[in-house]
Amino acid sequence: MTTETIDTDAGPARVTWHAARSGPRLVLAVSHGAGGGIEARDLVALAGTLPAHGVTVALVEQPWRVAGKKVAPAPRTLDTGWRGVWPALTAPGLPVISGGRSAGARVACRTARELGARAVLALSFPLHPPGRPEKSRADELLGAGVPTLVVQGGNDPFGRPEEFPEGPYELVEIPHGDHGFAVPKRAGVTEQETMARLTDAVVRWTGSLE
Repeated sequence: MTTETIDTDAGPARVTWHAARSGPRLVLAVSHGAGGGIEARDLVALAGTLPAHGVTVALVEQPWRVAGKKVAPAPRTLDTGWRGVWPALTAPGLPVISGGRSAGARVACRTARELGARAVLALSFPLHPPGRPEKSRADELLGAGVPTLVVQGGNDPFGRPEEFPEGPYELVEIPHGDHGFAVPKRAGVTEQETMARLTDAVVRWTGSLE
């Protein structure tokens, strides 16, 4: 694991690299949401699993997180930070999957075509604000323009799987999961099992991108 700081027009960002253990073939770059950092359970699980499958994982901390702020800036500023990190993500010379959770997933979708991403991984895509289905952000997802995998909790208040429109993407449901993929004890499923379901889906999907 190595960490580097990268200057962007939105301020310094940080990338923590988890290198593929052998035969690297892809880079999966994933950023956090508006309410947390790269310690999110799904990002940690991906960083711990994918390097064994030839995928280098780059966990990206947006400038506002590096600066210690508690509130995310406007979407345009998030896009600026992501663009600024992109040259470092492509430096290994491998195809890059643009990914993120929640607000980070929106950034990945909005910028994928422009940046030349190989694909998009959208974790907990916030289809709409909780309780406001009329405020849909489906156009961002549908406009990604590259192969896209959505991994969504079955009980995500920002958009349950059945609320998503048909489109050119694959959706994998994490049963009982909330926006952070936490599951209630009554579901009878452990966090380890939930994360295994998530990582298995991403491993399979990344394998299909070759």
